[in-house]
Amino acid sequence: MTATAYTVPPLEADDFRRVQRLAYEWAGLAIPVGKEGLVHSRLSRRLRETRHPSFASYLAWLEQQGPGDERTAVIDLLTTNKTDFFREPAHFDYLLSVVVPEVVAAGRPLRLWSAGCSSGEEPYTLAMLLQEALPPGYDARILATDISTRILAKARAGRYGAEQMAGVDRERRARWFTEVGGGTPQWQVARPLRDMVAFAHLNLMGPWPMKGPFDAILCRNVMIYFDKPTQARLVQRYWELLAPGGHLFVGHSESLTALEHRYRYVQPAVYAR
Repeated sequence: MTATAYTVPPLEADDFRRVQRLAYEWAGLAIPVGKEGLVHSRLSRRLRETRHPSFASYLAWLEQQGPGDERTAVIDLLTTNKTDFFREPAHFDYLLSVVVPEVVAAGRPLRLWSAGCSSGEEPYTLAMLLQEALPPGYDARILATDISTRILAKARAGRYGAEQMAGVDRERRARWFTEVGGGTPQWQVARPLRDMVAFAHLNLMGPWPMKGPFDAILCRNVMIYFDKPTQARLVQRYWELLAPGGHLFVGHSESLTALEHRYRYVQPAVYAR
């Protein structure tokens, strides 16, 4: 069969339910009814590339593969890696005005975790701000994790196009990036920022090898993919890794209001241990 002759088969109701189950088991993703079209369009590429005649065939093969690149590719396709530099700036204002001064006054190393870092704009934003705000040589480190190995490769590369750089002002571009590339302009993150960030693959539903404690955890626009019980378990695990007085930042479209938790509400989308 030639590539042009391949026709993606329909997604049957049983196939969709199977995708729902697997996504939940593997990554805690809650895919609601009504997303059949999204699942079909996003997974069609994998069927085409693996030459499976049906979704049932592909999903059976996928389960046999076990943990690995193909499973990661599916989870990656079912989520949206949308992020920007300086996204939701009120969070960064709070970090600089409250969290960072408290840690510096206590003379402690500063430890932050970007959980669901996508293509790296969030942790590199943090690195820029910390480089600008902290005394020279201050011990500050950022852990940045994501479930997608593909998107982590982009984050580690630290190279961004004009559209991605839209939120970075001219002064910061000149200070923290080097323009590279030929016909299409791209900007490479400067070494001091890259040295401050450690990227790592992590499924939030699996074991966490890091021990903490963290002064702040940013899990923004990630919990929208999880149901309430999964969200409650996740924020409890974050609580256990936060330093006393540490902060959890969630997306402005997210809230802990409907969850049982031990955090103290600080301001919209900001909670303290």
